Formats: sequence, structure tokens, C-alpha cells
Amino acid sequence: MVSRTVVIGAGPAGLIAAYELVKNGQQATVIEQSDKVGGISRTETYQGYRFDIGGHRFFTKVGEVQELWKEILGDDFIQVPRLSRIYYRNRFFDYPLSITNTLKNLGPIDSALIVLSYLKARANAKLNPDIEAENFEEWVTERFGSRLYRTFFKSYTEKVWGIPCDKIQAEWAAQRIKGLSLSKAVINAMFGSNDTKTLIKEFDYPVLGPGMMWEKCQSLIEETGSVVAMNTSAVRIERTGSHIDCVIAKKGDEEFVIKADNYVSSMPVSALVRQLDPPAPQAVLAAANGLKYRDFLIVPIVVNIKSLFPDNWIYIHSPDFRVGRIQNFKNWSAAMVPDANKTCLGMEYFCSEGDDIWERDDKALIRLATEEIVGLGLVPDESMVEDGTVIRQKKAYPVYDGEYRQHLAVLQEFVEGFDNLQTVGRNGMHRYNNQDHSMLTGLLAAKNILGEQHNLWDINTERSYHEDFTKEQWAKLKEAQSREMSAVT
Repeated sequence: MVSRTVVIGAGPAGLIAAYELVKNGQQATVIEQSDKVGGISRTETYQGYRFDIGGHRFFTKVGEVQELWKEILGDDFIQVPRLSRIYYRNRFFDYPLSITNTLKNLGPIDSALIVLSYLKARANAKLNPDIEAENFEEWVTERFGSRLYRTFFKSYTEKVWGIPCDKIQAEWAAQRIKGLSLSKAVINAMFGSNDTKTLIKEFDYPVLGPGMMWEKCQSLIEETGSVVAMNTSAVRIERTGSHIDCVIAKKGDEEFVIKADNYVSSMPVSALVRQLDPPAPQAVLAAANGLKYRDFLIVPIVVNIKSLFPDNWIYIHSPDFRVGRIQNFKNWSAAMVPDANKTCLGMEYFCSEGDDIWERDDKALIRLATEEIVGLGLVPDESMVEDGTVIRQKKAYPVYDGEYRQHLAVLQEFVEGFDNLQTVGRNGMHRYNNQDHSMLTGLLAAKNILGEQHNLWDINTERSYHEDFTKEQWAKLKEAQSREMSAVT
């Protein structure tokens, strides 16, 4: 029997869900509020220059996702060498760490103090094995030592999130730092080993940027007769108890009803529950209102210089600069830049809607980006920056603050109670997924509709980033989450 599915959101998770369904003879209607597919993984263009909303490497340990990438895009991938550095104290540090480079930049005294701090932290961890880190600061300090935490983690992390490190939950560190240790970094620097999961030496990348993948996926879906409706928003979701009846969608001034057998949503889970009719219970709405997000904007600038620096991207740890990260799109793919004699840099600013960075007009932001790129010494003179634009991205990152777990536990329990609704993707699950894990949620959501049984909330935990956790550690984490759910419900 052919079933019908409505997919809300045409990012990686939503498109892969629809793609897997239509590939298996099902019908899907995807609605997307913007004019481009790909979500935060889309490719934007300006005056022929192409750029990511942040850089998007195509690298994964998930075999199903790797197969999908190749199946959809085929030979349109290129192999890109990975090179990135950290800017700190007016110097550039190799990342992954290089012994000679780090010693040269920090000097022997600071370097020795970092090692001693690390050894002290590891000794404390062995003496107190039952003490578990509650926040980012504790988690990093326990594994790297307080001195390395202050040197390479604190300022950048607080720039990204806009809150102190002791207000960020420890599981964000466990999810994003992914098994990196100082000892592994030193071994890598000395012997060329590459055991840590984050520090790959090369990655796949679509020759015209990540949006190429999602535009091709859209075409494949539409070739089957299914629909990807752009500039279309879900404004109301009608339900009977724990069953979704239909989605009320809006395009321009026109509203229309879309009915289906199944529903897959990658819109922010907080927005999803607020659009239910009849409304969700007050406790659920309160939890939705308690979730927080970090916004993001990128200022791509065109520099009239053929070659500036070899990095794909540079992390700016210095608090003296507002920019958090700089992408060099020419070093991702030469085809991203239409004039080989020029360079396009993406100046990335982490911000919150309504703050001073977000509220600046485009001209002021381009001016700020120009001043900072020169101040960093990466461009010799402001006159070399000849053009620029600004792209704003709301709700780019789900915030892991001190209250998010209890709020998310309420929302997870509520949405899992529906018999024909699944939430997927970074915002659909309020989880800091990478692109590949967002895709996996969409893939397995489709497989659930096709008759399989997968727990989407286990993705990006047991089968991915937390693969270094022991079974006992996982049992403790799940027990803590269960206690929190009971407390708030």
C-alpha cells in the first residue's frame, strides 16, 4: 500500500526522509519555508561567489550515510585536504596541535605548565573516579587540565555560545570534542598518527558546495512525482489526541490543507508543539518556551588577492575580535570562486537575535569584517576588500544550558506519544547533530514508516559520537535523564 507522508523542512534530515520514501514507492510532500533547500547546509551565492553557511565537511563513520552521499551525488565530489589553525595571543597555532609550533608560540614555560596541569587533572580523575563533570568547564578541565582549558577552550566557546562555560552542559563537550585527548594530540604531532575522530586529514566535498547535494536530492524526489514546495510554511498542525490529522500550510497569502498518513518534522521542536491545534498541555508549552537557540551570521567578503592563506578555516580564539571563525571557500573548492585572481572569505559571527551584532545593518557588518580581517593580519590593507554581503541564520545552534535537559525530556516524551509523527534533524530534536547524523535521523524515520523499528533519539549517542563511553557510563546517563523526566512530569 502506498502511504502519504508530509515532511516539514527541506534540510538534510527532511530531504533524506522524503528521498528514502519515494525510492521505496511511497509519496511525500516536503514543505520548506525558505527559497532554498539544504537548511543550514545550503549553498548561498552572491555575484557568482558560492559559500556555505559555515563549512560543511562530508565525512562520516556512518556507512548508510556515506552510501547515500555517493548514491545521490556520484562523481561530483572532490577530495579536500583538511587544514585549520587557531588564532590566539596574536599567533597562529596548528590544529591538530603541533609540538614544535605550540612550543614556539607559547614558549617552554607555558608549555610545561600546560603539561603539568594536564597530569594533575588526570591524577585527580583517577583519585575521584565517581565524580562526574556537570558542565563544559569541568568536563574539559578534567580531561585537559585547567591551563589548556583557559588557553584553547574558554574564550572561543564563550564567544560561540554567549554564556559562561560553567553554564554549558557537559554532554555538549562529550558530543563535540569526541574523544580528543591531549595525549592523542601529542602522539599525532610527534608520530603522524591520526586516531582521533575529529582530526581527519581530508574529506569529501561537493565541487559546488554542499547545496549541490540537496538540490540534486530535491530533483530526484520531484522526478518521482512527489513535491518539494518552497516558500511554504506550516502554520498550524491539527490533531486528534495523539494523532496528527493534517498540516495547514501557507504560501504567500494562500492557506491550504495537506493530509497524510505520516508526518516527519525537522522544524524546531519548540515551534512544532506551539503550532498544535488543539494546543499542547501547558507543561509541554512551558518546556518549549524554555529551550534556547544561538543564532549566526556570515559576512562573505571578496578580497582582490589571489591567495591569502592555505587553511580551509581558522578559529579565532582571541576575545579582541568579534569574529569566531573564518572560512576560505577557495580552499574548499576552487569552483566556489568565479575569479581565480580573487579570494572569498566567510567571516562568521555567533550572535543572538536582537543583540548588537545581529541588529547591525549589512554595511556596518561588512565594515566590521573588513576591519577585523586586516586587524588579524590576514589581509594587508582594507582597500583590498572590494565587496561583501551578509547572510543571517536564525536558530543555527541548539543551546545546551543548565535547563535544556529537563525541557527536552518533557518534549521528547510528548512527541514520542504520537502514533504518526516523528521529529528529526538538529532543531527537530534540539540536538547539536552534524550533517551526517541529521541525515541518519531522516533515513531511519523513513525506514520506520516503511515498517522497521528504530529509536531516533539514540542517534548521535550510542552509535556515533559517544562510542568511547562504557556501558556503565551510558547506564548512568540514561538513569539521570529518566530522573529528570520524572521530576518535570
